Amino acid sequence: MVERVRWMSPIDYEILLFFEEHDIRVTPKVLGANIDYDRQYTSKRCRKLLEEGILEKDDSGLYHLSEKGRAFLAGEIDANELEKADK
Repeated sequence: MVERVRWMSPIDYEILLFFEEHDIRVTPKVLGANIDYDRQYTSKRCRKLLEEGILEKDDSGLYHLSEKGRAFLAGEIDANELEKADK
């Protein structure tokens, strides 16, 4: 899949994998149900990925992969770059 980023948790990779396989917009509840994680924890991690620019959220509260997230999944953004962004 992608390189390991120190601040990411295992669920973050599940979220990325979900969006890599499904180019859709979803709520944390729907996302959590599809990756077998609790909605509250999924929501917390979506907010972190949003903060880091990996996900985007539309006006109706639905999350989707950002261009930065797509670039990371494609290997165009190095994990070190994401490590620096979190500091």
